[in-house]
Amino acid sequence: MGNKKNVTFDDIAKYTHFSKTTISRYFNNPDSLTLENQEIISEALVKLNYKENKVARILANGKSEFIGIIVPNLHLHYYSEMLNQILSTYETFGYKFLVFIGNENEKTERQYIQELLAYKIEGLIILSHTIPSLELSTLPIPIVTIEREDQYVNSVNTDNYMGGVQATSLLIKHKCDVLVHINSHTPENIPSYGRIRGFLDTCQQSHVDHHIIYKDFGSNYEIMRKYMEEAVEELIFRFPGLKKGVFLSNDTFANTFLNLLFRKYKTIPDDYLIVGFDNSPVSQEAVVPISTVGQQIDKIAFEAVSLLVEQMNERKKRKPVLSPEPVHKVVTPVLLRRETTERRE
Repeated sequence: MGNKKNVTFDDIAKYTHFSKTTISRYFNNPDSLTLENQEIISEALVKLNYKENKVARILANGKSEFIGIIVPNLHLHYYSEMLNQILSTYETFGYKFLVFIGNENEKTERQYIQELLAYKIEGLIILSHTIPSLELSTLPIPIVTIEREDQYVNSVNTDNYMGGVQATSLLIKHKCDVLVHINSHTPENIPSYGRIRGFLDTCQQSHVDHHIIYKDFGSNYEIMRKYMEEAVEELIFRFPGLKKGVFLSNDTFANTFLNLLFRKYKTIPDDYLIVGFDNSPVSQEAVVPISTVGQQIDKIAFEAVSLLVEQMNERKKRKPVLSPEPVHKVVTPVLLRRETTERRE
C-alpha cells in the first residue's frame, strides 16, 4: 500500500470552501473566527483525518507549547517528586516539558538555558540555585522559580518558617531532652532558610536545649551518606543517654539517617525521634514511616505551572499588561505524624 497523502491547509480550504488564510487563522488565532466557522473547520479536520504538523506550526507562529525545567539533581526525592507533579499538569494546561539537570554547575545551567531558548520554549521553571534571580529576570520569557532565591522573578514556595515551627513543636511535645536540626549551610535569602529560623525561634521560645549540625551534603548520594554517618556519630558522642528529637531538612536526609540507625542498632533506639521535611514518597515507604512536614508538592507544582501559563498567555495579547512586581505565592505546609515520632505513645 502506498503512503497516505498528508492533508494540507489547501485541502482543508477546498473541502470547507474557506480561504487558506481563514484556515491558518483557525490554528493560530481561532478567536478571530465565529464559533460557527470554527465548528465547520473542526468537523472537516475529523473527516479528512488531519494530522497537525507541529514543527510547521512552530515555524509559522513561533509558539512551541514547550516549557523548560531546570532542576539541581534527582537524588533528593523532593526534586523527583516535584518533577513528576509538574509533568502531570500536561492534562490540564496542554504544555509539554524539556528537562535539564543542572548538578549545581552555573556555567552548565547557562548553556542549558540557551539551548532551551533555541527550542523556542515559551516559559521556564527553575528549581536550581546557581543563577541569581536578577539575571533570570532579563530572559525574554516568563520565569517561575520554586524554593530558591526569587527577589526579581515570580515564585511559588512553601511557608518554610511555619514548617520549621511545626516540626520543632512536635518534638517539643514529645518532651525530648535535646533537639537537633541537621541541614546544609543555607543563605538567608533562600526560602528553605525558614526551616532553620523556625527551629531556632521555637526552641528559644520554649527554652529547650538545641543544636544545629551543618554539613556540606553535596550533590550525590555517596557524599550525602558519608556526611550523614558523621552526623549520626556526632549525636551518639555528644548526647549519650538523652532523648534526642532530630529534625532533618528533607525526607531524603531523614530516610538516610533512619537507615544508618537501623544498620547500627537493628532498630530505632527509643531515645531517637525523627521528623523530615517535604513528604516525598520515600517518607511513607521508609522501613519505618517518617513523620514529616508536607510541602503539598502537588499543589506547589500546579500553582507554579498555572502562574507561568498565566504570564505566557498575557504576553500573547496584543496589548499585554505585565505586573511591575514579581508574584510570590506561598503554600501552607501540613504536619504529618507517623511512626518515627508517634510509635512511642
